[in-house]
Amino acid sequence: MSLDTRVLAKANKYALIVVDMSLGFTDPTRSPLAAECGEVIKANRVLLEGFRARGLPVLFTTVAYSSPGQARIFREKLPDLEVLQAGSGLETIDPRLERRDDEVLITKQWPSGFFRTDLHQQLQNSGVDGAVVTGLTTSGCVRATALGCLQHEYRTVVVREACGDRDMDAHAANLKDLNTKYVDVLSLEETLNHVF
Repeated sequence: MSLDTRVLAKANKYALIVVDMSLGFTDPTRSPLAAECGEVIKANRVLLEGFRARGLPVLFTTVAYSSPGQARIFREKLPDLEVLQAGSGLETIDPRLERRDDEVLITKQWPSGFFRTDLHQQLQNSGVDGAVVTGLTTSGCVRATALGCLQHEYRTVVVREACGDRDMDAHAANLKDLNTKYVDVLSLEETLNHVF
């Protein structure tokens, strides 16, 4: 028995949520959490160009810790997170994405961009009913943020080429699972046609 994986209806207006494309996840020379992700950067640049040209909302998330009590159990489980200290520079969005000063930056401590942040309010203020989710990592913060979009009733697209993971098996499995049960996983080309 196969599950229905039809594409959801199109939203009226989409925001682009770029998840954790910070140096802590994109620069393997500086962080144990990072992997080479040049192709993911390229796909995100295409999406950013399209959203910016149309004046559609663009939001970024990053992870940074400023006190030992923040996400204590998560950090115990994944000690490599300790490198993501506020002020380390690893919370900086990768310069290749050329984040603009007027683009919202959400600092978070847990996987979901929604948990204990104002992301939902920011999306509401932008008047959107849909979200395109990209970034790092597919099996972690991208998945958690995409599920948060679903749970807040946004029609959600995850862009296959614009996400990445250090574990490619986990990347593929999570994209399949997200598409089967929760959101639409589309190619970059399909996303551009669907959203614009």
